[in-house]
Amino acid sequence: MSLSGKIALVTGAAQGIGRDIALGLAVDGADLAICDVNLEAAQKTAADIQAKGKKAMALKANVASSADVTAMIDQVAEKFGKIDILVNNAGITRDGLIIRMKEEDWDLVLSINLKGAFNCTKAALKYMTKQRTGTIINIASIVGAMGNAGQANYVASKAGLIGLTKTIAREYANRNITANAVAPGFIDTAMTQALSENVRAELTKQIPLGRLGTSEDVANAVRFLASPSAAYITGQVIHVNGGMYM
Repeated sequence: MSLSGKIALVTGAAQGIGRDIALGLAVDGADLAICDVNLEAAQKTAADIQAKGKKAMALKANVASSADVTAMIDQVAEKFGKIDILVNNAGITRDGLIIRMKEEDWDLVLSINLKGAFNCTKAALKYMTKQRTGTIINIASIVGAMGNAGQANYVASKAGLIGLTKTIAREYANRNITANAVAPGFIDTAMTQALSENVRAELTKQIPLGRLGTSEDVANAVRFLASPSAAYITGQVIHVNGGMYM
């Protein structure tokens, strides 16, 4: 799955799933732009990629800000000359039952998880349409397909992201631009590690493969969709959940 000569931008790539996606794309040969609100951590990820012999740059941007995103995308294009792959991974949670959910928590999650992907996609398409080629991969979630109590804002953002993915695919297929989503299930990250052993055990019982996923499991799906092997795949949602949702 060679990505030699390709330029990839990954948002929310300073840590967790985003970091492993960036590292995986670098292993396959891509040069990377690492975007995160935590610049210091993004620089660490970029340094780790550079240590593998690939080019990488770190940028600080709030994806909810169209001005930040436009400036970021322009910097990437100026440095590398193009943008081949965009991975919209940046996301947050602010959980709570609907009746108790604060309006600002609803707005914040939607602005980063959904509007952020819209902002990045719109800015990247300016370059991809001129190139007449490009790959957009949105990191959705299992809950965007099946719902989840206590996460109305997060679920709405991820369900919206799936719809956005399909619309991008239809609008830009004639420019040889593909758009797909990866929907992780319950992944072994800092967020799930904070759960009690009992909660983790109950979650695991719901997964036919009998374990939580890893960030590398998610990264491998992204690596495939970013590769030439997936050139005829667009508008799809790849579920990486161990069979929890079928």
